[in-house]
Amino acid sequence: MNAIPDKMGFKIGDVAEILGIKQYVLRYWETEFEILRPKKASNNQRMYTRKDVENALLIRKLLHRDRFSIEGARNAMKELKAHVRKEKDMSQVIHKLENFNDTVEELIMDIRRVRQMFK
Repeated sequence: MNAIPDKMGFKIGDVAEILGIKQYVLRYWETEFEILRPKKASNNQRMYTRKDVENALLIRKLLHRDRFSIEGARNAMKELKAHVRKEKDMSQVIHKLENFNDTVEELIMDIRRVRQMFK
């Protein structure tokens, strides 16, 4: 397996080489995993993004190294996606709370300044 080259798009042969698998295996995975849906170029050739390649690497890891079944790998991918979404939601809540805290601190400072004016 090679590292993912730094480029915009990848043809199916490029991705198969990066993953160390045959192209037909990659085409099969596209039918089994919703997360792996490359766009097609005007010449009807599959064009994979870097994210597609990363997802394919994860699928390969689950199937080949971790010995998951197709269904097991599909479920693991769904759980991972839900976990990432939950983390993202939590991160957004934390960010909003931090902003709220900053606003409250500014209000407290304003109130103290006003109180000082009336002393």
